[in-house]
Amino acid sequence: MLTHNLLFTISCFLGCSAEFYVIDDRIGLGREFDGIGGLSGGGATSRLLVNYEEPYRSHILDFLFKPNFGASLHILKVEIGGDAQTTDGTEPSHMHSKDEGNFFRGYEWWLMKEAKKRNPNIKLIGLPWAFPGWVGEGTQWPYFFPNVTADYVVTWIYGAKQHHNLEIDYIGIWNEKKYDPVYIKVLRDTLDRVGYTNVGIIAADGDWSIAAAMLEDPYLNDAVEVIGVHYPGTKTVKEALLTEKKLWSSEDYSTFDDDIGAGCWARILNQNYVNGRMTSTISWNLIASYYENLSFGGDGLMTADEPWSGHYVVESPIWMTAHTTQFTQPGWFYLQTVGNLTHGGSYVALTDRKGNLTVVIQTMTHNHSQCIRPPLPHFDVSPQIATFQLKGSFAHLTDLQVWYSKLDFETKKDTLFQRSSPIKVYNGSFTLKLDVDEVYTITTVNTGQKGTYPESPNSRPFPKNYSDDFTIDNPPFSEAPYFADQTGVFEYFRNSTDNGSHAFTLRQVVTERPVTWARDADQTISIIGDYSWTDLNVSCDVLIETPVTGGVFLAARIDQGGESVREAKGVFYWIYANGTYKVTNDIGGQRVLAEGLSGTREGVWYTLTLRIKGYFATGMLNGYPLWKNAVVLEPKNGWTALGTLSFEYAQFDNFEVNAE
Repeated sequence: MLTHNLLFTISCFLGCSAEFYVIDDRIGLGREFDGIGGLSGGGATSRLLVNYEEPYRSHILDFLFKPNFGASLHILKVEIGGDAQTTDGTEPSHMHSKDEGNFFRGYEWWLMKEAKKRNPNIKLIGLPWAFPGWVGEGTQWPYFFPNVTADYVVTWIYGAKQHHNLEIDYIGIWNEKKYDPVYIKVLRDTLDRVGYTNVGIIAADGDWSIAAAMLEDPYLNDAVEVIGVHYPGTKTVKEALLTEKKLWSSEDYSTFDDDIGAGCWARILNQNYVNGRMTSTISWNLIASYYENLSFGGDGLMTADEPWSGHYVVESPIWMTAHTTQFTQPGWFYLQTVGNLTHGGSYVALTDRKGNLTVVIQTMTHNHSQCIRPPLPHFDVSPQIATFQLKGSFAHLTDLQVWYSKLDFETKKDTLFQRSSPIKVYNGSFTLKLDVDEVYTITTVNTGQKGTYPESPNSRPFPKNYSDDFTIDNPPFSEAPYFADQTGVFEYFRNSTDNGSHAFTLRQVVTERPVTWARDADQTISIIGDYSWTDLNVSCDVLIETPVTGGVFLAARIDQGGESVREAKGVFYWIYANGTYKVTNDIGGQRVLAEGLSGTREGVWYTLTLRIKGYFATGMLNGYPLWKNAVVLEPKNGWTALGTLSFEYAQFDNFEVNAE
């Protein structure tokens, strides 16, 4: 392997010239580095991860959180579940009603603990996207009673500590919604009053507009520790700089975890500071661990969406992350001598103020580093020679470690996070020949490692024959495996009124429309299975709990979820407490395929069976045909699902699907 210096010598012999860049701490330091993170939530983006079997689940977690192994993340941000659809599903609240609390719902508690196991220093952030309906007192506005909302959020922080021994470092307001200065100040007062003075408030997880308000309102300014923005395009505004607060890109990236996604991530990790003085960047999302055909399928730093097979893929964005995270830590400082390269690309330099230096250089081209948002203005990058002159505390360095990545869009043979020969420093300088779409880390830190595990199992589709009777005494998670709630929340339930065949069930538990973030359906729905399924039999025992107005459904060929769940089409087989049934082509019940009397009522268990073959669907009730040969022209394929007519209690048991 040619050394970098030899490459430079050959290049310059051929008649090239180098651009010079100074790395110097004598003029003082820049801003303090706060770390690189990932976001679980917004929503249900880690839903399938918990259902992986060992050792694969631990392997995945190591690639995300284990120091000096993979992404080695410094920050984990999670959604504070609000019982509502928040992009790819709903996450359950710790308080479905104001009279109860349960700090073991969902999987975010578990994920935070797993992250802390691997990195005790990881910073934890909580942010609400939605709120249970009672928080808004029926107003769809969580700021109407700011004390109620503040108490609700602080209760979550309390639960994290009391039940999971988790210290929450930062708390947010309301994701990408209008902020309310009164609420922010009430939240700060509430935190301080109960002793959470060390929990910082991040606001407002949207645009930069809060910065101007903070300059005009000293109390608001004092309440906010971090100005967090989403998808800033690496740019800041003067008002934000004038506040002298920490500036974070508190949600960014949102791009497929392929090589273009890796290019996007590598570019913004540098340029968020170079252009915008943002000292933390957090990826939405942490991991693509949800059904791929939901909104933004395949976004994330890596993919793990097949717990039934154990298959996962460590994608290139993991290694772009490692170029920064494995060689810096929160508490390091950027140097003031950072910037853009003459022929495209950028470099940052950081120090721990104890003699260590890390320089990260990226040369991502425009077409290979576009994020999903915002639009990226055109720029040019070309091969170049760069000489870095080390001065101040770093003038004495004689050699530096080198880690290298190349996203090769021509040959498709990437080099990812490869340790190269150390580079020699001559007279305080070193030189690199930089090609396009490369990342270099030049560092005094020698603990970096490209972690490996044996290949994960081969990919395979969701099993065609699957069943679940929900019989589990002490479930590790509140949701049944593979069910992905899209409106409402479906939880394991111990049915104390039934000591027989339905003692353990799955129950829909949200009984009031939440303060929503997306356009939740008016009906509740949880999907499961393979989006490519066409012909199948699916059956489930169902119990309507609401008299007269209650209703439940079993469905197949569901074509939409996530933020589009309100428009979902499929074959929906409904029975109602008023003794009728209906078959519809849509979740809203407007496109009726069949209807009639069923004799069904609340409080009685019924077995629904739905059969679909080609263009025809048939439904059975307790093993007897109730309707036949309803014509289904579309959709041609989709998930199976179960749900309720409204936000109401209902139970489900003995789910079974057999797909052809």
